[in-house]
Parts: sequence; structure tokens; C-alpha cells
Amino acid sequence: MLFGSSGIRRRYDASLINLAVRVGSAVALSHNDIVVGRDARTTGPVLASAFISGVLSSGGDITYGGIAPTPTVAYAAKKRSAGCMITASHNPEPYNGMKLINPDGSAFTKVQQKEVEEEINDFHWKDWANQGCEREADIITPHMDAILHSVSIDSDISVVLDCGNGAGSVITPELLACAGVKTHCLNCNLSGRFARPSEPLESNLSYVGGLVRSLGCDCALIHDGDADRFMAFDNKGRYIGGDHLLILFAKYLGAEKVVTTVDASMAIEEVAEVHRTPVGDSYVSEELLSWGEFGGEPSGSWLFPNHSLCPDGIYAAALFCRIASEWNIADEIDNLPNYPIIRESFPCDDPHALLSALGAENPTDGIRLSEEDGWCLIRASGTEPKVRITAEGRTGDVAGKMAEKGRSLLKTREY
Repeated sequence: MLFGSSGIRRRYDASLINLAVRVGSAVALSHNDIVVGRDARTTGPVLASAFISGVLSSGGDITYGGIAPTPTVAYAAKKRSAGCMITASHNPEPYNGMKLINPDGSAFTKVQQKEVEEEINDFHWKDWANQGCEREADIITPHMDAILHSVSIDSDISVVLDCGNGAGSVITPELLACAGVKTHCLNCNLSGRFARPSEPLESNLSYVGGLVRSLGCDCALIHDGDADRFMAFDNKGRYIGGDHLLILFAKYLGAEKVVTTVDASMAIEEVAEVHRTPVGDSYVSEELLSWGEFGGEPSGSWLFPNHSLCPDGIYAAALFCRIASEWNIADEIDNLPNYPIIRESFPCDDPHALLSALGAENPTDGIRLSEEDGWCLIRASGTEPKVRITAEGRTGDVAGKMAEKGRSLLKTREY
């Protein structure tokens, strides 16, 4: 399977470079003006060059924005026929990949993905007189200006910002500075290596809460490698889980119709009408094309359809600063509905084969076990060689029992 739940992603090697050329050639068949950006990984320049070569040699034109977050590339795609972000998002440094983006910011649909897959085995070269053209452009400034125009921030707040040495480093610090926010920056340099694991999990951010408390900050803002994800800490230095962040954004925006994924807490249904999709921001964005005022998934992808159908961690960071300037975040979080939820992952050489053997029609959609007071989802990760279990119950005991049912199901097969 070429596409996962969030683009094409795999370990960097010669086959990935060859694939990038072929994907570029296939995309150029139906898109003649493509904006390209990349994250800060050391393999980014080679992979970007490979994709660009495929586009140019097949007659497509390229606007190259250099290092930029995924949502910045998506914003630039508004004026092009498509966008491509060279990134493996929150995966470790040995990985890289490609995210293909429509002009409205949404990820390529399943139909579009299939079209690309059907064409990658052929080369679509043009002769010397019909090669495409490449130009460089500043795509950071228009994205930043659009956010500053849309989200006004009370400058009388201070924050900790951790970009994880990712692409968010090129925009979020400057955006907050322009808004007058006092910002304490961590890991905001483009080293090509991650000082912490890129995925913005609480377990990877143990040092942040103490900094928020010692500095007396109003919150902390966290990005992953390509800044499509955003997570946060409150003014007490507590990590805010993705389920609560989803509800917090929905409440502040007054969103009555919310699109989220099957692994999100049932608590969201207490504050909004909900449509659920399989896990993956591409599914959420596709559903938002026809329904909903706000969308997101607890992993940290937040979609604001009036702005873009791409998860925008930069926009989310600005909006969270605005919320922090108006609300006591800790008090708001304490008053939100809360059910015990367990999230686990297990390394697996072939998670797709395992889930297929367990009876899943689509391994990345997984198998969901539901009872009156709880549920469990077992699924193959769409981005890493892992099987993920998510379980929730109205009590901790129910959540634990549902998680054990998931583990027991896995134990019926070797992984």
C-alpha cells in the first residue's frame, strides 16, 4: 500500500528516492503548477529534488518554498493546482515521505491516491522543449500574515514554545513575536536532528511542565516535525490531552458540528454533534468538505475549515494563545467532561498483515469493540510499524477491561 493514513511515509533509502521521482511524474499528469516545501530532516533536500525532478521532467511547473511547515505549503497551494510536502511528520529521523495536498488544503482523496498509484509504474517524460519550470518563493510570510489577520492575540501573555527542531521553527516564533507575545523558545533551531522525539506525546515532554511553572507562563505550545500537529500545556504546567484540546477548541469556537476520528473520546459528544471518521487527518478533511464547522483528532491535528482543510498547528498555536489570554485554561480543562482513556502502541514488523489476520477489512481503520459503557479500537498505525490500542470507559475499571480485551485479541496472533 503506497499511501498511509497521512501521505506516503517510510524509511529513507534509494527506493524512496526513486519513488519520489515517479510520484512527481504521476502528479504532474493532472497538476501543472505545484508548490513544494520540506521539513528540516537531513534527507529533505535529496527527496525534494527527486520529487521536483519528476514533476519538471513531465512538464509540470514548481514553486519551491524550501523549509516550511505542512500547513504553510497547504496555504500556498491555494494559488496553485496542488502542493507537496516532503516530510515524515512526527516519525523519527530515519523516515521521510510525501504529503500531497489539494488547493483547499485537504489531503489527496482516496480516488486521487489511487490515480497516482496507477501511474507510478510508468514514466511520463516530456522532451527537452517541454520541460517544466522551477522558481523559488517566500511562502512563509503570506501564511503568517493570514493567521495574524484572522487571530488577534492579547500580547499580555507569556508562553513556552517547543518546535522540536522542526519546520515550525521558521514561522511560529516570528508570528508570536509579531503579536507581542513573550515567548520562551525551546528546540526552535533547524538542526536536522530532533532533540526530543518528534511526536508531541506527554511522555516525550516531561521537562515542559516545570518550565511553565518556574517561568510563570500562561501555557506551552508544542509542535511536531512538520507543525501540522499542535499540543499544549495549561497555566499549571499540565499536559492537555488531545481529547480535551478537541473539546476546548470546539467550545471556544462555538462549533456545534465537529468531525473527529473513531479513537476520540465519547466526551466530545456531550458538547457537539459529531461525525466520526477512520483515524487520519485525510479522512477528517474529506468529511469537512461536506459537513462540520471544526475538525480534529486527539493525536494533535486540528482543522479549521474557514482557514484551510489542512491540519494547521501554527493557526492552532495562535488560537490557543488567544484562548489563554481570555480564559483560565486550567479551570476550563478541570470543568470539561472526562472519561478514563488508555492509549498504547506495540512494535510490530507487519501490523497490516496482523490486523488483516484478525479480520479487519482495512488494517488502518482497525477493529472496534463496543459495549454500553466503553469501547476499544485495535488498529495498524498508518505511519509507523506499530499496532495501536485505544480504550475508553465511563470508569477506570471499564477502560482497563476494554484495553485488556484488545490485548487479548492481539495475543491470538503472534506479532
